Amino acid sequence: MPDWNIMLSKVAFIGTGGTIASLGKDQFDLLDYNASNQRVDAASLIEHARIQGKIAEIIPINFREIDSTALTNEDWAELAEVCFGLMEDPDLAGIVIGHGTASLEETAWVLSLVLKAKKPVILTGSMRPLTGISTDAHANLAAAVRVASTSSITGVLVVVNDEIHSPRLVTKTHTLRVGAFQSPWAGPVGYVDGPFVRMSKSDNAPQSVFPHLLLRSLPRVDITYSHIGADGTAARAFAAAGAKGIVSAGFGPGMGTPAETAALRDLIEAGLVVVQSSRTGSGLIVDSAQHRQLGIIAGGDIGPEKARILLALCLARGDSRDDIERLFLSL
Repeated sequence: MPDWNIMLSKVAFIGTGGTIASLGKDQFDLLDYNASNQRVDAASLIEHARIQGKIAEIIPINFREIDSTALTNEDWAELAEVCFGLMEDPDLAGIVIGHGTASLEETAWVLSLVLKAKKPVILTGSMRPLTGISTDAHANLAAAVRVASTSSITGVLVVVNDEIHSPRLVTKTHTLRVGAFQSPWAGPVGYVDGPFVRMSKSDNAPQSVFPHLLLRSLPRVDITYSHIGADGTAARAFAAAGAKGIVSAGFGPGMGTPAETAALRDLIEAGLVVVQSSRTGSGLIVDSAQHRQLGIIAGGDIGPEKARILLALCLARGDSRDDIERLFLSL
């Protein structure tokens, strides 16, 4: 039994499912563990990790027990509301969210845009299931709880593999490796070394730019992916399906084929908002003279999936095209 006489921080743990909560058929099932479709709830995960009362008093909160590919905008809205409620508890040091790695970076980005986090809100996950040999679930959960217990830290962060990352730039870069989460060209904003939490630089992610209720009314925004021979069919199809905005994941510095660019020009003239990003996964988008003339907004250094979220929130708020461009330039 934990000794509550020890002065420990109180940390809420919200379980959403994902690999960190998944049970494989045996300890060597490291790849197709989702076939069993078995996941534990938040309380069971904390018990399995055996960290209760050792580094914090952990309050388990069951939210979902699903694969993170199944999350919806409504789930994001409800998760934000749970976080808002928990932050009102004066005894709570911080919040940890256990999350599947497939969409972890997107949820972290969303929460950074809608939460005015007065306390640390830490997202973590694992690349190997809870039952897997050499699982990273226990270590990542412990590290996240340590960061959430640190009084000098506020805001939304991602903690995986003993590294602390900004939700703005972190991305999953490998399908299997435990070091999959990286912030290309920028690097982590801090580290967890045993009991020590060190922030090496400040996190420049925005804090609460949008009301969280907008998550319940996000318009359709789609992503097109550039490749040799792309002719703009995808962008036109998305517009026909009701998209109000398009993010173009273009070649290298941020550009599509001539045919794609022509299609995007036509959609802009029809009233859609288009943001240019890059399929490379990192780097600043060139704000080219051609794109400025056509009305294509340069997406800065935000990847396509995060640019899609930001554009959808802007459109839900009713921002003008110029307002959207100013926001992308300022982040």
